Amino acid sequence: MTTTPKTLRAGVVGLGWAGQQHMAAFAGAEGVELVGLAGMEDAPLATLGDLYGIAAEHRYHDWKDLVANGELDVISIATPTTLHRPIAVAALDAGLHVLSEKPMAENGTAAREMVEAAERNDRVLDVSFNHRQRGDVQTLKKLVDAGVLGEIYYAKAGWLRREGIPGLGSWFTRKATAGGGPLMDIGVHMLDMALFLLGEPTVTSATAATYAEFGPRGRGGSSNATMVKTGVTAGAFDVEDLSTAFLRLDGGGTLLLESSWAQWIPRDEAYVTLYGSEGGATLAWGGTQLEPWRTLDIRTEKDGIPAVLDPAVPPDGQHVASVRQFLDKVASSDFSNHRGHQALSRALVVDACYASAAQGSEVTLS
Repeated sequence: MTTTPKTLRAGVVGLGWAGQQHMAAFAGAEGVELVGLAGMEDAPLATLGDLYGIAAEHRYHDWKDLVANGELDVISIATPTTLHRPIAVAALDAGLHVLSEKPMAENGTAAREMVEAAERNDRVLDVSFNHRQRGDVQTLKKLVDAGVLGEIYYAKAGWLRREGIPGLGSWFTRKATAGGGPLMDIGVHMLDMALFLLGEPTVTSATAATYAEFGPRGRGGSSNATMVKTGVTAGAFDVEDLSTAFLRLDGGGTLLLESSWAQWIPRDEAYVTLYGSEGGATLAWGGTQLEPWRTLDIRTEKDGIPAVLDPAVPPDGQHVASVRQFLDKVASSDFSNHRGHQALSRALVVDACYASAAQGSEVTLS
């Protein structure tokens, strides 16, 4: 006798860009139905509810009502960072599987509470690091795992913007809602990408520094005129706008990590460079929406002759791949390896970087 797999009922908290990526991914996936939304903004809630055919009674202004009354199996969280923990813990305690946007939480303590909730309720807790789903990242990962670069002993990763503070005075630039600046926002993407490519080494110590030279003066956003027009003051910026960190890894390797929202550089750029005993590699991207660029450069040798590889790169997986992997974990029979521990490790590294920057010395991770 065969049984038909249950169609999972999904909800999304957060109506912004990230939340909309989760909505589209759920709507396009098999075995799941998007049935509930939560967000405080009336117009987007109505528009998105209509777009995805969400019943009026399952469009909520308060996420607590979606968790309590949405009759859900899975939920995505795409809200300001400091709301991730309370929503995730409540949802996990209600028996739901949870997919959260990055960063996992505003600090390691909050992230650990999320993991503990997943463990005590035997539920999946996942975090969407969508940039590791890039085609170039996936291709480079296969080459690293195949030993093409040999033993990797040093890596550099960074995401740097010329003028890219995401909304001066918005929740992004307030520690109370975001937990931190570019290290928390885009630097954590590069940290995740680098550790993923390196095979998940343990970070043993961090030496870091942070700076805030643009945001506190009302500079570094996409438009200072917009800032003045909306009445936002520089006092609404209490996070860093640039961070740099030197991380020691178990086994003797090291990782240099940098991130900035605003910096006197020629152009926006993100990159990961790996240095191995048998070869090196750099993947990078940048530019603008109108003129984007990206490269994947693999350097090695063949029969003693220097060679540059030109691997075929598949399309980017983006949030669709993140959501699909989450649903696959939910469909598995064993959730024990899907409790958010990997994302927690990222949060603890970020904590160590901020602690090192604050005290001006190296911090050891236990």
